[in-house]
Amino acid sequence: MKNLKQRWGIRSNFHLLIIFIVFGITGSVSALLAEPLTHWLGLTPENTNLWLYWPIRILLIFPIYQVILVVCGFLFGEFQFFWNFEKKMLSRMGVPIHKFDKNK
Repeated sequence: MKNLKQRWGIRSNFHLLIIFIVFGITGSVSALLAEPLTHWLGLTPENTNLWLYWPIRILLIFPIYQVILVVCGFLFGEFQFFWNFEKKMLSRMGVPIHKFDKNK
């Protein structure tokens, strides 16, 4: 835990707990939203090949997860941490994140 706190620049164990809670809520909400979204698009495991269904479902969840992570982080008072986390993750994926960074 000490290394994680140091790596993320976390001040206290309580701060770390809040971050873990936000990640947990975000993952759970994303998983819950995946099924209605795929059904709304007409994709179900019954009418779609599973080798196609699951990759599509995961690709659909990814952008939703990103938004929910920042929103949930905001609601828990950790917007700056999760916004920086988001920018770092998206920049590693090749998204030109400098457009969203007001400091540059």
